Amino acid sequence: MQCAPADPDSLDARVLVKELDAALAAICGDNGSGSFDPADVRGPSAVFLVARDAQGNALGCGALRPLAPGVAELKRMYARPGSGAGLVLLKALETQALAFGYRDIWLATRRVNAKALAFYARNGYLPVENYGRYVGREESICLGKRLR
Repeated sequence: MQCAPADPDSLDARVLVKELDAALAAICGDNGSGSFDPADVRGPSAVFLVARDAQGNALGCGALRPLAPGVAELKRMYARPGSGAGLVLLKALETQALAFGYRDIWLATRRVNAKALAFYARNGYLPVENYGRYVGREESICLGKRLR
């Protein structure tokens, strides 16, 4: 499996994000699309990655955007169920964040998204104070990881 940059408006990216939107709507009652602007992952120190299998089939996506000095925000992370792309994408995004000079990655998810919370906990993400649009939103939980 390989991860490579892609435009968030490419066909594969749009299909994956649509799948993510449906999955989030089923879990959380909100698809999360209101917190993502494709322009945010096209600029400097930002990237949108698509994971592909050996045949070139898109299996998942994820993005980084600048949040604060030294901090990247993880956005639109999705892996097709059973694909194994989630961990590959997360590690690729962490590597890319280090290459951009970030020292931390933060993200927000919903407290009811138990699968995401378990995934991020297994990979060293711990609760951080809610930031930005998530301040005061009890349904949201923000997580962060210090990069090595």
